[in-house]
Amino acid sequence: MAIAKTKNIQKFLQGFNVAVLAFLLCICTFAFSTDAWASVQIKLTNITYEPCTGDVGKNMVLGGGIMSAKCYMIKGNADNPSGKVVYNADIFGRIYDANGNDAMPERARLGAVEEIPAGKSDFEIMVAIPAEQPEPLELKQFKASGFAGKVRR
Repeated sequence: MAIAKTKNIQKFLQGFNVAVLAFLLCICTFAFSTDAWASVQIKLTNITYEPCTGDVGKNMVLGGGIMSAKCYMIKGNADNPSGKVVYNADIFGRIYDANGNDAMPERARLGAVEEIPAGKSDFEIMVAIPAEQPEPLELKQFKASGFAGKVRR
């Protein structure tokens, strides 16, 4: 009977050791993970738009080529508080037409910026809006999110 109890205790200790090692491995993995996993939220301000100039956006279409579109450059200021360059920053926002209708109802992600330096900087993205949406456009809830380390695409 004593031998059976000793074997049970040994099995319990082995299982406990495995659990402790797994827990320590998880803690070490998260504690020393690279900065590329850290998502950085970036505040966007002074958001404006203007029609694309030159041949940029010429003959733009939406919906698989069945709907004509207008090209606009959305510009503004980005405030990156991370102290590091942010890569692959996705730009999110809502665009409404002069009647208050959502110009892009199926899309909150409007584009991306390859790099946003630490601190304050300018950004711009190009968007295509259905041609029938009346101006002036109203730009709301703009923000960006990216990574403080290189991310492979």
